[in-house]
Amino acid sequence: MNLQKILEGWKIDSHIEFNKLDVSSQETPKLHAKYLEMYSIAKLKLKDAEFKQKLLLKDKWLYYNGKMPVETVIEKGWNPDPFDGLKILKGEMDHYYNSDPEIMASEAQIAYLKETVDTLKEILDHIKWRHSTIKNMLDWKKFEAGF
Repeated sequence: MNLQKILEGWKIDSHIEFNKLDVSSQETPKLHAKYLEMYSIAKLKLKDAEFKQKLLLKDKWLYYNGKMPVETVIEKGWNPDPFDGLKILKGEMDHYYNSDPEIMASEAQIAYLKETVDTLKEILDHIKWRHSTIKNMLDWKKFEAGF
């Protein structure tokens, strides 16, 4: 799910043709279905990424605290000595967690998915009130016509 493509699609889909308000009104349910599907999928992907991150954090905790078997560490492709021979104090452990490339990538993916979910929610809210925009455009047409 690409946020840039969603935004580009919304630029096109959000357009309401002033001279074809009936067509725009008829498109509203289709737009709602389209963006609701994307929203639902994005929410599920976000939840999946959050679950995967919890497992990753558990594995990294075991890894950094020396409680993971060496065979598992090697199987995961991680360095058997995460501190390169240095003695680390318990208070310094957060520096290693916060700078771990896999944890940072997981957090970046979650942030991206949250932004995608928020954007799709905003789009759905706009679609929900699209009928009001169309009604206002119709009222304006009536006003210009002298009704």
